[in-house]
Amino acid sequence: MVTLDVRPQLLDTLSALRDRVDAARFPLPLAGAPRARANRDELLAQLDDYLMPRLRAPEAPLLAVVGGSTGAGKSTLVNSLVGRRVSEAGVLRPTTRTPVLVCHPADHHWFSGVRVLPDLARVWMPHHDPRDDDLLLPADQPARALRIETAESLPRGLALLDAPDVDSLVAENRVLAAELLCAADIWVMVTSAARYADAVPWHLLRTAKEYDATLVTVLDRVPHQVVSEVSRQYAALLTKAGLGDVPRFTVPELPESVWSAGLLPATAVAPLRTWLAHHAQEPAARQYVMARTAHGLLDSLRTRMPELAAAAAAQYAAALRLTSAVEGAYDGEHARLRGRLHAGAVLAGDALKRWRAFPLDCTAGELLDALVESLAALLLCAVTAADERVAEAWQREPAAQAPGLAGRDPSPESAEHRIGLAVRRWRRELEEYAEEETRELERTVAPDPEAVAALAATALLGGRRARSAGERLADRVGAHGALRLRDRAERLLTEHVDRVVHRERERRLAPLDALDIHPEPQAELIAALSVLQKER
Repeated sequence: MVTLDVRPQLLDTLSALRDRVDAARFPLPLAGAPRARANRDELLAQLDDYLMPRLRAPEAPLLAVVGGSTGAGKSTLVNSLVGRRVSEAGVLRPTTRTPVLVCHPADHHWFSGVRVLPDLARVWMPHHDPRDDDLLLPADQPARALRIETAESLPRGLALLDAPDVDSLVAENRVLAAELLCAADIWVMVTSAARYADAVPWHLLRTAKEYDATLVTVLDRVPHQVVSEVSRQYAALLTKAGLGDVPRFTVPELPESVWSAGLLPATAVAPLRTWLAHHAQEPAARQYVMARTAHGLLDSLRTRMPELAAAAAAQYAAALRLTSAVEGAYDGEHARLRGRLHAGAVLAGDALKRWRAFPLDCTAGELLDALVESLAALLLCAVTAADERVAEAWQREPAAQAPGLAGRDPSPESAEHRIGLAVRRWRRELEEYAEEETRELERTVAPDPEAVAALAATALLGGRRARSAGERLADRVGAHGALRLRDRAERLLTEHVDRVVHRERERRLAPLDALDIHPEPQAELIAALSVLQKER
């Protein structure tokens, strides 16, 4: 007989595995990312809401979650199993908006805390008269809440949970229904005679089979005239799906079950009620239910963890391609920029015109202004070209469609503004160097520092067109002073240009870096699974 392993070492290993799953992220819109995110969330829900609580407290009541599609009669079935109205039932769809958990009064402490479904706030209902027409809900009920009811008619050791419709028109209800099923010891899947062949209930049945969960099916609202035929067809479908051994119960269509708030006769639900009570109270049957569901979930990790690891690896590979595209584009434009600076591309247009007019018809300040403007334009052109290359490369990457990656620069100032500040800072520092050189000259009349700075900038940025600038600079500060000033100006220019390109590249990468995609999750997920398999 299969037994439930509750060794502390296993709990510690599962806790570590759970943390690795929780840390996995799939933010890039790759083909498998939605499935990976759904699998991750589902696995976390199963670990947090079922497996970990069950292993820590194997003596806790069995939780049977009643799920199914719209109009299947889940609430009426739960009410009938309890023997009084505890869940809303009626023609309004979706009827079950807030899940309702019903247990024996002696078991209420198991569900009042956060042992299971910790993300749902608890709403305790005062005892009401079953003859009341309406179930009163608290006015300040939280958006995500679990209503707790107690009923002495339920056997101790069993709790029923009426879940929202798994195909609800409200997305939050569908998500909550899936989350609740993840907390179940027993899945009670309810479908109707009119909808037993629909895709939704069969998707749930296949999921239960995949995880080897303890499963019960209820074929509800079956007209008397076709009970045998519908039951036979439904059984054939179950057998074809490999679920022929799943306990199956049939509830005939009665006036109370047709869009009604009434209760079904006790005889209509007696077989299901007896089955649930037996598995909750008979030790061997109870142990089998818990062990089967728990081991089914543990066994499913052998395929689910590698799938998550593969999805994490795909995320990192895509992030690496995006990063490489940015770095390649900026590195290429940076090299091209250095070549253009060396060739004297700055001394063109208005800057060249100013240089030719200096010093007769152009002041040193005007020449510096023109050189700074031309240098800023050259830097901006390089950054813009790099961004265009990035955009072209990213168009071929689906991952680049992630929110925030393809958008405009989020910073309040533009690249033009940032580059302008950097170039003007370079000019100020160059002028400070020029002042130092002129102060050290042993002359009665020192040359104008601004003119010295203008000549140094022209000699540095003008290439072959500015050979005479170096000669004129040497005339003012001497050959050694000119060489020293030019070397310092060149080092300063290299630092500022490198810093501009680096900052713009990092700014382009910042949205991608913010996604925090690293290579570690793949190895960590596989390692956590390996440790668990050894521990088992």
